Formats: sequence, C-alpha cells, structure tokens
Amino acid sequence: MSKRAKIILIVVGVLFAAVLIWFGQKNKKNAVQYETEKPFKTTIVKKTVATGKVIPLEEVEIKPQIAGIVDKVIAEEGQIVKTGDLLATIRVVPNEQSLQSARGKINSVKIQLDNAKTQYERNKALFENGVISNQEFEASQLSYNQAQNDLRNAQNDYQIIKRGSAGSSEANTNIRATTTGMVVEIPIKKGYQVIQANSFNAGTTIATIADMNKMIFEGKVDESEVGKLVKGTELQVSLGAIEDKKFPAKLNFIAPKGTEEGGAVQFKIKADVTLDDNYFIRAGYSANADIVLEKKDSVLAIKEALLRFDKKTENPYVEIKTGEDEFEKRELKLGVSDGVNIEVVEGITAEDEIKIWNKASKDK
Repeated sequence: MSKRAKIILIVVGVLFAAVLIWFGQKNKKNAVQYETEKPFKTTIVKKTVATGKVIPLEEVEIKPQIAGIVDKVIAEEGQIVKTGDLLATIRVVPNEQSLQSARGKINSVKIQLDNAKTQYERNKALFENGVISNQEFEASQLSYNQAQNDLRNAQNDYQIIKRGSAGSSEANTNIRATTTGMVVEIPIKKGYQVIQANSFNAGTTIATIADMNKMIFEGKVDESEVGKLVKGTELQVSLGAIEDKKFPAKLNFIAPKGTEEGGAVQFKIKADVTLDDNYFIRAGYSANADIVLEKKDSVLAIKEALLRFDKKTENPYVEIKTGEDEFEKRELKLGVSDGVNIEVVEGITAEDEIKIWNKASKDK
C-alpha cells in the first residue's frame, strides 16, 4: 500500500470516529429527562352539583266557590295581601235549566204551604172548640211551619242560582285571600270564565299566594350519588340571577322513588334556604346546589394527572424516581378524589418523586 493511500485511510477513519462521537453527543443531549413531583398534604372535598330552582315553601291557590265570569280583578301580582282581602269579583251567569227547575220547586212548595195553612187554620178552630185533641193540632201546626221553611229554602236556592248568593250576602261572588302572603301569580283577567272545584275538575285558579320569606331549593341528583346523602347535610345554593352570592341551605327531603330522565334515574331533593335580607329571591329562580358528599382533612395526595392504569389489571400506578433517569412502577391504593387531587392510601411516601407524564425538558 502506498504512503498516500495510508494517509487517506487514516483521514477517513478519523472522520468516521468524529461522526460517531458527534452523533453520540447529539443523542445524549436529546435524551428525555422527565420532571418529577412529590406527594403533598391537603384537604380533599368531594362534591356534587344538583340543578333545580328556588320556590316558596308554601303556595296557596285561590279558587272560586261558584261558576261565572270574572267581573273585576282587584289584586296585582307582587302585592302583599292578608287573609280576607278582596282579590276579584265574579258575575254569575245562571243556567237557564237550573233556574226553571228552581222556579218549579218554589211553585210546588207554595202549593204545599197553602194546603198546610188551610189545614192549620181549620184544626186551630176545631181545637179551640174542643173537637180535636192537642196532638192533632200540634201536628198540623208543625206541617205548616215546615212548609214555610221549605219555601224560604227554595227561594234562597233560586237566588243563589240566579245571583250567586242569597239575600245581600256576596260570599260566593267575592273572591278573598285565604292566607297572608304575596300574590305571585294571577292567571285570569276580566271576562274570563271560571268554575268551582268539583269531583271532576280542580277548578279555575284565581290567584296564587305564597310566603316569600320561606324558600326552599328543589332539585335532582343522580342515583349514583343519592345514597351518600343524608338529611341535615349543608348545601350552598347559587342562583343564576344573583352573581357571586351563595345562600346556605339544609337538606330536609330525599325522594324515596326516582324518575328516569334521559336514561338515568334522578331523585328529587329539597332543602331549606337561609335568605339574606339584602337580596329579594323571586319564585322560580334557577339554581345549583353544591353538596359535600365526603371530606377528608390533611391526607397524602397527588394530582390525578400523574396516575396511570395497568392495561391488564386496570390497577392504578405511578412511576417513582429511583436514580438518574430511572423510574420504578408502583401500584397505589386510592381514596377520595375531588376531580383534581386524589388521596393515596398506600403505595408511596411523602418523600417519593413521581414522574410527570407528557412533560419533559431537554438539556441544552
């Protein structure tokens, strides 16, 4: 081999070694180095949110005692009324058939009265002359008095059918409040036809009166969470109409039976809301209630983002740093979670360094 060829071979070898060294340094610089994070002590509160609305605890629907046409609406929505206050008046439109029947009854009772009067006057004269006994006279007198009473009743029935009341009384045509509170709804107007409650109809609602000083939250929770609720649990109610304000409430009712909605079973709950005098809560405000299902103070926890799950066993695990760029798989026993942090019952200590997944830095 010539001297020139040896020189060329040596140069190629040196260049090849330099390239290998360069690639080695490049790969070393690009080696992924994971950041780590230690477990920490914290308080974990597991919550659920129930959607619903705020409504008065007591609402009373005022209904008429007779059918007719609304003649005048006196009360207004939002007005505070007391028991006995006049809300509306009704003009009776009598049924012609009922009127004819009432007139016929009056005529029939008059005939009976005339006959009883004749008998009474005849027996009175006979009794005074000693012809009949005292018992026979008293019987005729009783029949006469009964006939007079029947006529008065028939005339009163006729007046009730015709005018809605007997004599000067307007108890049936004047609709009055039966409780004290705020008029929250008046679904009728002047000229509306209304009917009284009966066996086949609930009757027409003239007005709805509610005590706005006693409000409750009414909402629904999923079946997966209802088993963790108990009466007396504290809630925080947020209203869509009032920002940055939460009203404390206390759970007082959990429905024993659920209803299926959208493929999920929901259970109704109710809670007494503590009002704030600085805010006026209107009936029907949409609301959300934060309910604490479980709370643990000062427990060892990690962020849920650090968790991984074994593909075969589905057991949760993390990777613990054991050396420079070396990590060890460690299975965990978990506790309560709030959706961000999760309690670790067994598997790691407060000094362990946990790999942060999907977050790496490159040495420069």
